[in-house]
Amino acid sequence: MLLKRLALLAALLPAVALAQRDTSREALARVEETLTLRLEEGGIALKDVTPAIVVSASPAFEESKAWYPTAALQTLVRVFGSAALRSCEACMAPRLFVEEGRLEQFTTALGAAEIIRLDENARGKAPPARVAIWLDETPEGVSLRIIDLHNSRIVFVQNFDPGLTEMARTRRNFTLTEELERRARGDSLTHTFLDVTVYPGQHVSLDFAEQWGDTNANLAGLSLSAYDPLIGVGGAYYRVIPSALNLTVGGKILLSVPTAVASGISGESVQLIDPLLTAVFVVRVPIASSNYGITFTASTNGRIGVGISLMNITALPFLP
Repeated sequence: MLLKRLALLAALLPAVALAQRDTSREALARVEETLTLRLEEGGIALKDVTPAIVVSASPAFEESKAWYPTAALQTLVRVFGSAALRSCEACMAPRLFVEEGRLEQFTTALGAAEIIRLDENARGKAPPARVAIWLDETPEGVSLRIIDLHNSRIVFVQNFDPGLTEMARTRRNFTLTEELERRARGDSLTHTFLDVTVYPGQHVSLDFAEQWGDTNANLAGLSLSAYDPLIGVGGAYYRVIPSALNLTVGGKILLSVPTAVASGISGESVQLIDPLLTAVFVVRVPIASSNYGITFTASTNGRIGVGISLMNITALPFLP
């Protein structure tokens, strides 16, 4: 039995190592994509980070020692160019200092002053390095640090994995912090909805709704209609149900402006085109993470329709 378990373990180890190498390769691809995007968008200026000295490209596993350092350097070369990079071999090895009557060896992490000294010893007549780069393998992917050598400013730091789940988790936590601070300040958070239902009944309206409540699941605000009723104004209230695909359920009470004006002029109740008040029941189902939603409406005027909603209208509403 013991021999069988050992044989099974020996068979599984290569597969585990291969999976880990794939994870690291894909994480390096995310590093390349992210840095390239930052350079193109101006988040990182190439002149501010080059020339750069690569301090560490350390593998995390015995199986990746043969390929990871090369793969990491290739990634950086594709981003910054080979002329803008230099490798610090001395930075990646234990440092040994010999003085009269004294022998001292350091294996701890390098500081900025020591990196600058090692760079001066190795660069010759080339310009000094502006930043130091650490691109190390981790169990989940890779870790990247870019530090300014002149003032120890953190230029860029991020953990990367194939699916960028770490980055997404950080973004969610940051968004939660922003939301809690917004509530504490009492700042408003307004949403815009354009509802257009066309079959079999029609309803067209534009809503401006404020988000509120302990869980931010309530939306209330102003509603303007262009059809059913024709030229209407009123109030709207919706409740968001996160557990049901972020479903929005609610309604609006709309005053028909033509009918109200006609009634005011004549001095008596007059129905012109639409009744004075129209209630509209609304259900919206968001489509994935886009700004579109499928909408169902039913009004007291007897019109029932299915259509589409544009939520938080942008110039390109099909984008999230």
